[in-house]
Amino acid sequence: MFWDIHYHFHLPSPILRLIEILEAQGFEAVVVGGCVRDYLLGRPPKDCDLATNATPKELIPLLKAHKIPTIPLGLAFGTLGARFDKQVFEITTYREESGYTDHRHPQVRFNATLESDLKRRDFTINALACHPKKGLLDLHGGLADLRTQRLRFVGVASARVSEDALRILRALRFASVLGFKLEPVSAQAVLEHAPLLKHISKERIFAELCQILMGTNAGAVCAIYVKVLECVLNTPLNPHILAP
Repeated sequence: MFWDIHYHFHLPSPILRLIEILEAQGFEAVVVGGCVRDYLLGRPPKDCDLATNATPKELIPLLKAHKIPTIPLGLAFGTLGARFDKQVFEITTYREESGYTDHRHPQVRFNATLESDLKRRDFTINALACHPKKGLLDLHGGLADLRTQRLRFVGVASARVSEDALRILRALRFASVLGFKLEPVSAQAVLEHAPLLKHISKERIFAELCQILMGTNAGAVCAIYVKVLECVLNTPLNPHILAP
């Protein structure tokens, strides 16, 4: 793995403390996902999450020994919360996902590496990792996609969408909020697999739709991907009405 040490990130002090604690015990710990993406875009991150090869069973007593309260946010998916005053930072064990059922829920394995953990993520711009000393890790061309404002699925686009149909709406959300465009293969996968959204709960669809419609590029995204909205709403729409 090639880390680019030329990138420096001003990470919150609790994150630096958590990395220090984990690495002192021989574990790996890196910042992943949206936090890294937002830093590179010059946007204030909403949250800052850690990924590690330590499991929740190893993390809980370790953090307890350092008087850091923990919250079981999603132990089935390897996610633990570490509380610092009123802030909670998520720590998730490296994992691999396979055997998706109902186009949404995967089987999870925790004997993963950082490389395989980043490989399971949805978009290249979300498959970035950073470390306070090592710099930036970009295994899937996410940095180039950020620079060209391009949305691209990690791996085979049609397979990633078929695995988890919620990724269809996540693609539209990022396009709307960030003003990015889906590259052609990813856009085709989103449109072709739109009927799979029937497998997603109404609550998750509603949450994603709200963010899509609140994005600065909502009008253009809705006009381009009207077929997706038709599948969600189960009714035909006039794309000219949606056009910005």
